[in-house]
Amino acid sequence: MMARDEMAQEELTGLILAGGQGRRMGGVDKGLVAFRGRPLVAHVRDRLVGRVAELLINANRSQGDYAPLADRVIDDAEGGFQGPLMGIYSGLCAARTPWLVVAPCDTPSLPRELVPRLLAGRGDADIAVAWDGERLHPVVALIRTALADDLAAALAEGERKIDRWYARHPWCRVDFSDCPEAFANLNTDDDRRRLETARHEEP
Repeated sequence: MMARDEMAQEELTGLILAGGQGRRMGGVDKGLVAFRGRPLVAHVRDRLVGRVAELLINANRSQGDYAPLADRVIDDAEGGFQGPLMGIYSGLCAARTPWLVVAPCDTPSLPRELVPRLLAGRGDADIAVAWDGERLHPVVALIRTALADDLAAALAEGERKIDRWYARHPWCRVDFSDCPEAFANLNTDDDRRRLETARHEEP
């Protein structure tokens, strides 16, 4: 009998969120910022490739630079840099599989076993969210793509808070409390320099 994570590969689309404005990094395209010799987005890609049927990058600029790193690069369904919930919606619409694995472009140390652990921890929930033992990481999640229409309705109502939309559906948290440092995200150049020189091994 095929293991659950092996079965699920053909049912999964990966989505890296790289559509933000990078304000706290001076407006740079954050996913393309160098980290240990490679773009930030390439480190996140490593966690998804081989685990998903297709890899998408959600980007609203520099699409040509992202193209070699993804099967498809998708814009936000609506313009205006409306935030990560719009990026998630765009991924749900673009996915050709029943499930979407979401990760942000600025978390280069995500666990290598991110995808199988989300799958194993999902239970019967429609949304599974990473939890580091202290806080949730709502942009690291496994989401049923059939929820796209409901998210469209929520966005039309003006909703932009991810956690409030998740609360509309059966969801669960997946325990990653053994590796909280893996979810460090790089919002500033200081964050990048600090993590780049950290001595701990990549998970």
